[in-house]
Amino acid sequence: MKSDLHSHLILRLLTLYRKPMGGNGVLYPILGFASCVAFIYMSFGDLKLSSLPKGLSLSFVERNGSHFILDGKPLYVNGWNSYWLMAHSMDENSRGRVSVMLQAGAKMGLTVCRTWAFNDGGYEALQISPGQFDERVFQTVLTRKNTITGIEYRNDPTIFAWELINEPRCMSDPSGDTLQEWIEEMTGFIKSIDKNHLLTIGLEGLYGPKSPKSAVNPGEWASTLGSDFVRNSNITNVDFTSVHIYPDHWFHDLGFEEKQRYVSKWVRSHIEDCDEELKKPVMFTEYGLSNQNKDFQASQREQFYRTILDIIYKSAKKKGSGVGALVWQFLVEGIEEYNDDFGLVPWETPSIHKLTIQQSCRLARIQGLNQQTGNLKQLCS
Repeated sequence: MKSDLHSHLILRLLTLYRKPMGGNGVLYPILGFASCVAFIYMSFGDLKLSSLPKGLSLSFVERNGSHFILDGKPLYVNGWNSYWLMAHSMDENSRGRVSVMLQAGAKMGLTVCRTWAFNDGGYEALQISPGQFDERVFQTVLTRKNTITGIEYRNDPTIFAWELINEPRCMSDPSGDTLQEWIEEMTGFIKSIDKNHLLTIGLEGLYGPKSPKSAVNPGEWASTLGSDFVRNSNITNVDFTSVHIYPDHWFHDLGFEEKQRYVSKWVRSHIEDCDEELKKPVMFTEYGLSNQNKDFQASQREQFYRTILDIIYKSAKKKGSGVGALVWQFLVEGIEEYNDDFGLVPWETPSIHKLTIQQSCRLARIQGLNQQTGNLKQLCS
């Protein structure tokens, strides 16, 4: 892949109890191994994946309490999901679209792209059958060599973090004990192989039946799925937390304004959890508004996005635990088959394009513009 990345390539392990929200259910191998998620961290100027500058020194992203740290300085995230990205990176005929998307992200000041592919069943599968996983594949991913640099992934500072599982649920055990034991076992397994990188779970953010915050859930059903945001995240090997935001899927009878009020409560609740109890960063790694809602208007997306981004910005400005968010999902022209009712080409919607740049610059100013390089410094100066 010959593209200007300005980037960390951030790969995250992924196992699935179910398909990711917003995805189309197609399973793809990525970079020759069975199952992973990729973040691409874009902050290093004109860095080409095909030609890494000699002598370039990159540090591992670290955590200090409820903050991400890179080279001793705070790191905040404004980014996006592109579900389709790695499928196209494997196809020489369509690889150019990957470059277009990454370059567009850099021009908007975005710092993280989240993408993945997975193989449940079949060749080199991580999940061999429902609930059955191949630990050899976990280790293969962590020890795989970067084909450009020759560095094993576990030793590669261009990798930001690993994610264990996307939206875990274990409905056969609503108490949450089964999922909790699995998370504890597997996070320990990952850390035994790779002590360099941060690790997160990939939670939706739902509260369990015994949580004092179960009333914040979108409904009683949410506490019966075997996961609990605070309990699951309060594990030593979990470095930061994740939350998803999909009011369309949670509420079918509420109007837009009611959904907006709920989303504000949902976002603030998880930042509060991480500020006061977990003392860990929280990333809102998926958020989206469906264009299939019966009352949908294009202007609602800007309002919805702004609600989330404003709360994160205010948390970051106060040095709180809200460290960033990733919109679901951005696309480029020519990949309509990967679109869903949440996707958009950002530059075709000027209000979203402008809002995205504004958030990038607001977070950059908190970090200090004099610390920025490349597109981000030029964009926000």
